[in-house]
Amino acid sequence: MRLSNDKLISLLLQTSPESKAFKSHSGDLGVLALFLAALLFSVFTGFSQSSAKLSFDKNGEFKIVQFTDTHIELKEKNNLDVYQNIPKVLNTEHPDLVVLTGDIVTEVNPQEGFMKLAAIFEKSRIPWAIVFGNHESENNLSRKDLAAFVAKLPMCLNNDKGTTKGYSNFIYTVAGKDKKTAAVLYFLDSNEYSTLEPNVGGWGWFDHLQVEWYREQSKKLTQTNSGKPFPALAFFHIPLPEYNAAWKNKDIDPVGVRNEDECSPEINTGMFAAMLESGDVMGTFVGHDHINDYIGVHYGIALAYGRVTKTMKEDDDPKAGGRVIVMKEGQRSFETWIREASGKKVRECSYPESFKPKKKKEDK
Repeated sequence: MRLSNDKLISLLLQTSPESKAFKSHSGDLGVLALFLAALLFSVFTGFSQSSAKLSFDKNGEFKIVQFTDTHIELKEKNNLDVYQNIPKVLNTEHPDLVVLTGDIVTEVNPQEGFMKLAAIFEKSRIPWAIVFGNHESENNLSRKDLAAFVAKLPMCLNNDKGTTKGYSNFIYTVAGKDKKTAAVLYFLDSNEYSTLEPNVGGWGWFDHLQVEWYREQSKKLTQTNSGKPFPALAFFHIPLPEYNAAWKNKDIDPVGVRNEDECSPEINTGMFAAMLESGDVMGTFVGHDHINDYIGVHYGIALAYGRVTKTMKEDDDPKAGGRVIVMKEGQRSFETWIREASGKKVRECSYPESFKPKKKKEDK
């Protein structure tokens, strides 16, 4: 049995928090009704996380498109252009996976906004995942309930098992031609705001439990590969404190623009150091800072922004689009560029080829 996207959305909205049916319940009953309604999506589409298998194509490539900071608000009619921008990029790039890196639907009741996004991916038959931003905490659903909701939307890969802090921490492997793991994708919840107010302000940071979780998962995966780390990428919302060092790297020029200061956490809890020591992550991809889109390198790891996917107000702001990342089977390398909704391709570069240290002049 298969229902149209519009029918599925209508069915789900009957049990959304805005509906009379939902408001007749309270607390856990209302959340349960919403969860069961979302479950209908996966039932009727026949897709589930357990059946999802990511793999390199026959050419040994795996293409990801990152969309970020859409800030959709249906009720206020804000940033609805996103629903046109995303299909335009997808129709040009035809990726194997879409990753949304936070601050996606930022209104009080985000369910319908997410369902409309899911309908786009379901129509394109492209699996997708989301890591939460700080604004995913600012609606009528808790982060935990929102995680349960999106995980049941069509083609969504979110599969947080509650084994560490946060609600969008999970891992997927990408299989090679031999059907065995050839690469790893980490999805991480960078949390929201400081938990140490008023002493420490600003943005959230990775909890020490998350850093240890990453270390443990990376170690286990490396052990399955005879002690050799798999090529890996990591996706989250808030940039690490090391991003600023990547931009200021005097030996390796970044690619892209930095039109605002990095809004990183005030506290460095060691996630970058953990990745450096574990040896698997080639690059990290974030959002949060809407008018930055650069990719730089710090101690051999590429630190990259996506491209804001909503249309910005100023003429000189980055144009709406998404970041494309193409991994290569059997290689610690990737190609990346920005695909604007207009179709224009910009900021094209390759890791590590485009980020080799400058040759130093010999002392005379």
